[in-house]
Amino acid sequence: MKGWSWLTAGLLCVVVGGLWTAQGLDLLGGSVMSGVTAWAVIGPIVVAAGFAMIVIGVRVRARSKQQP
Repeated sequence: MKGWSWLTAGLLCVVVGGLWTAQGLDLLGGSVMSGVTAWAVIGPIVVAAGFAMIVIGVRVRARSKQQP
């Protein structure tokens, strides 16, 4: 069950980071974050962290399946 938490958190980070990136690049308007360069930098960092968490989750699940 531990691998699922990594996968879920990673997916959440990818989605939120993508949203922040879009707002920072002013692709999505209507927010205080729209057009602010800091969010265009923070977003991809969060996306990269999310992908790393997904990789960890996949590895944890694969390792737990190998053990009897």
